[in-house]
Amino acid sequence: MRTKIFLIAALCGMAASASATPTIQHWQSSGGAKVLFVEDHDIPMLDVAVSVPAGSSFDRAEKSGVAGLTHHLLDLGAEGLSEDDIARGMADIGAQLGGSFDQDRASVSLRTLSKVAERDKALDTMARVLQQPLFPEAVLTREKARIIAALKEAETKPESIADKAFQRAVYGGHPYALAVSGDIASIETITVQDLRDFHTRYYRVNAAVVAIMGDVTRAEAEAIAEKLTAKLANGAAPAALPEMTMKIAASEQRIAHPASQSHILLGAPGMSRSDADYFPLYVGNYILGGGGFVSRLMSEVREKRGLAYSVYSYFMPLKQPGAFQIGLQTKKAQADEALQLVRATLATFVTQGPSEKELLAAKQNIVGGFPLRIDSNRKILDYLSIIGFYDLPLTYLDDFSRKVEQVTVMQIRDAFSRHLDPMAMATVIVGAPEGVAK
Repeated sequence: MRTKIFLIAALCGMAASASATPTIQHWQSSGGAKVLFVEDHDIPMLDVAVSVPAGSSFDRAEKSGVAGLTHHLLDLGAEGLSEDDIARGMADIGAQLGGSFDQDRASVSLRTLSKVAERDKALDTMARVLQQPLFPEAVLTREKARIIAALKEAETKPESIADKAFQRAVYGGHPYALAVSGDIASIETITVQDLRDFHTRYYRVNAAVVAIMGDVTRAEAEAIAEKLTAKLANGAAPAALPEMTMKIAASEQRIAHPASQSHILLGAPGMSRSDADYFPLYVGNYILGGGGFVSRLMSEVREKRGLAYSVYSYFMPLKQPGAFQIGLQTKKAQADEALQLVRATLATFVTQGPSEKELLAAKQNIVGGFPLRIDSNRKILDYLSIIGFYDLPLTYLDDFSRKVEQVTVMQIRDAFSRHLDPMAMATVIVGAPEGVAK
């Protein structure tokens, strides 16, 4: 499977309407896995995902990349199945294996027809991939070479250079700073045993979240959850991640690069998924830089002054506070002007908050756009996984619109002032203006 970080929209952009949200059933498997299920017989399809806390933050610094490689090799050989067997078997029944991977979690997903013959074959393959991966030596060697080549190429790209430097600057010594894909030196040392050990320790039944969406009954869903998790290890939870340092010192890195434009990132630790200020920060950020062409940053930087084609901001809520990030690209000659304007716009927003007019428009857009966020089984499945993994209330989708509507200008101003200090931001400029690069 190809590892993909969940879309920001899936992590940050849920809104809800009581009349449109699905009914979520929930229970625990016999081994302790958390199960969330939405029954829907409108189309003959089944979507399933199993998530575990086994993201890149669980790597050791000297073995950065083990978590990602473990996840990546799951469907490249499993008990009784070669990677070709898995690929051909899925293609023959029109099923799709996929997955996602980020700092917090790793997941395996399946989409299949719900007809018993196809469904059972697809689920059998998924169960083996998730619970009994082989991690073949030859496949590991091949994939390490491929990943190292990709990492070397990324080292030449300004956006990759900027992102890597930004993560280090924001997270410091916290495990979130470890590269999601690992780094070249550590990838070269990873062994099959490393992957096996990581799988045994972190792919645990009592930490798993199973999301099931589609054309099966409750009894069938219970059997599916058991099938997919029963053979996972059942062990003690690893040590918790250290607490994030929320206040960072101001820093600025100017990195020379021959690109025609400067790539600018600035930000700091932002909020966790369980943050009490989640809704004021989410709505406020929509106004600041998350709302596309209707955002404050886009108006100031692009529309009024033409300093960038695009500029954005977002929060990445994780178990621990993820990054708040502002990003843009601009001509080298105007990079400092654009950066100064972004900083000033952020400082004004933190101090004053949005206008009532901006807040009303944001609420209307967020709530009005909700139906598009649950218009497919796959999107609902992603929401089930997020709700289960981050221990959100089962009424989260039902409550979201109401909580968005309740946000006030004062709440946004207070939340931003407590979470973000415009004078204590990490800044990275790749393709810095000549004469000041370092």
